[in-house]
Amino acid sequence: MYQFSYKEIMDDSTQDARERERQAMQRAIELLELAQQKGVKSMEAAEALNYLNKLWHLFIDDLAKPENDLPNALRAELISIGIWITNEINRMRLGKSENFGGLIEICTIIRDGLK
Repeated sequence: MYQFSYKEIMDDSTQDARERERQAMQRAIELLELAQQKGVKSMEAAEALNYLNKLWHLFIDDLAKPENDLPNALRAELISIGIWITNEINRMRLGKSENFGGLIEICTIIRDGLK
Protein backbone atom coordinates (compact mmCIF):
# COMPACT_ATOMS: atom_id res chain seq x y z
CA MET A 1 0.00 0.00 0.00
CA TYR A 2 2.42 2.70 1.23
CA GLN A 3 5.95 2.17 0.13
CA PHE A 4 8.46 4.89 0.86
CA SER A 5 12.19 4.63 0.60
CA TYR A 6 14.32 5.30 3.64
CA LYS A 7 15.82 8.28 1.78
CA GLU A 8 12.34 9.80 1.21
CA ILE A 9 11.50 9.45 4.89
CA MET A 10 14.85 10.93 5.94
CA ASP A 11 14.49 13.81 3.46
CA ASP A 12 11.05 14.59 4.88
CA SER A 13 12.41 14.42 8.43
CA THR A 14 15.24 16.80 7.52
CA GLN A 15 12.81 19.20 5.88
CA ASP A 16 10.49 19.05 8.90
CA ALA A 17 13.40 19.68 11.26
CA ARG A 18 14.56 22.68 9.22
CA GLU A 19 11.05 24.09 9.24
CA ARG A 20 10.84 23.72 13.02
CA GLU A 21 14.23 25.43 13.37
CA ARG A 22 13.07 28.23 11.06
CA GLN A 23 9.90 28.70 13.11
CA ALA A 24 11.88 28.76 16.36
CA MET A 25 14.21 31.40 14.90
CA GLN A 26 11.21 33.42 13.69
CA ARG A 27 9.79 33.35 17.22
CA ALA A 28 13.14 34.58 18.57
CA ILE A 29 13.11 37.46 16.10
CA GLU A 30 9.59 38.45 17.10
CA LEU A 31 10.51 38.39 20.79
CA LEU A 32 13.67 40.42 20.15
CA GLU A 33 11.78 43.04 18.15
CA LEU A 34 9.28 43.49 20.97
CA ALA A 35 12.10 43.60 23.52
CA GLN A 36 13.88 46.26 21.46
CA GLN A 37 10.75 48.43 21.64
CA LYS A 38 10.31 47.90 25.39
CA GLY A 39 13.96 48.30 26.39
CA VAL A 40 16.75 46.14 27.68
CA LYS A 41 15.50 46.18 31.28
CA SER A 42 11.95 45.11 30.41
CA MET A 43 10.29 41.76 31.07
CA GLU A 44 10.02 41.37 27.31
CA ALA A 45 13.80 41.67 27.02
CA ALA A 46 14.31 39.06 29.74
CA GLU A 47 11.92 36.69 27.95
CA ALA A 48 13.53 37.27 24.54
CA LEU A 49 17.07 36.84 25.80
CA ASN A 50 16.17 33.71 27.76
CA TYR A 51 14.43 32.17 24.75
CA LEU A 52 17.30 33.02 22.40
CA ASN A 53 19.89 31.72 24.85
CA LYS A 54 18.10 28.37 25.19
CA LEU A 55 17.59 28.14 21.44
CA TRP A 56 21.25 28.73 20.62
CA HIS A 57 22.41 26.31 23.30
CA LEU A 58 20.24 23.66 21.62
CA PHE A 59 21.67 24.56 18.22
CA ILE A 60 25.26 24.47 19.49
CA ASP A 61 24.70 21.12 21.20
CA ASP A 62 23.26 19.68 17.98
CA LEU A 63 26.00 21.16 15.80
CA ALA A 64 28.68 19.68 18.04
CA LYS A 65 27.39 16.12 17.59
CA PRO A 66 29.43 13.99 15.18
CA GLU A 67 26.24 12.65 13.58
CA ASN A 68 25.23 16.15 12.45
CA ASP A 69 25.19 15.99 8.64
CA LEU A 70 26.25 19.56 7.95
CA PRO A 71 29.77 20.09 6.58
CA ASN A 72 32.35 20.58 9.32
CA ALA A 73 33.27 24.11 8.20
CA LEU A 74 29.63 25.24 8.27
CA ARG A 75 29.10 23.61 11.66
CA ALA A 76 32.15 25.44 13.03
CA GLU A 77 30.93 28.77 11.64
CA LEU A 78 27.46 28.30 13.14
CA ILE A 79 28.94 27.32 16.50
CA SER A 80 31.06 30.49 16.41
CA ILE A 81 27.96 32.55 15.67
CA GLY A 82 26.15 30.83 18.53
CA ILE A 83 28.99 31.60 20.92
CA TRP A 84 28.95 35.25 19.86
CA ILE A 85 25.18 35.40 20.39
CA THR A 86 25.35 33.83 23.85
CA ASN A 87 28.18 36.19 24.81
CA GLU A 88 26.15 39.16 23.57
CA ILE A 89 23.15 37.95 25.57
CA ASN A 90 25.33 37.87 28.69
CA ARG A 91 26.61 41.38 27.96
CA MET A 92 23.02 42.62 27.61
CA ARG A 93 21.98 40.96 30.85
CA LEU A 94 24.86 42.74 32.59
CA GLY A 95 23.82 46.09 31.14
CA LYS A 96 26.93 46.35 28.95
CA SER A 97 25.05 46.24 25.65
CA GLU A 98 21.68 46.97 24.09
CA ASN A 99 22.45 45.24 20.80
CA PHE A 100 19.01 43.95 19.89
CA GLY A 101 19.60 45.06 16.30
CA GLY A 102 22.68 42.86 15.92
CA LEU A 103 20.90 39.83 17.38
CA ILE A 104 17.88 40.40 15.14
CA GLU A 105 20.08 40.78 12.06
CA ILE A 106 22.03 37.56 12.71
CA CYS A 107 18.89 35.60 13.57
CA THR A 108 17.20 36.86 10.40
CA ILE A 109 20.14 35.71 8.27
CA ILE A 110 20.13 32.29 9.92
CA ARG A 111 16.33 31.98 9.59
CA ASP A 112 16.47 32.86 5.91
CA GLY A 113 19.21 30.27 5.39
CA LEU A 114 16.93 27.56 6.76
CA LYS A 115 14.42 27.85 3.88
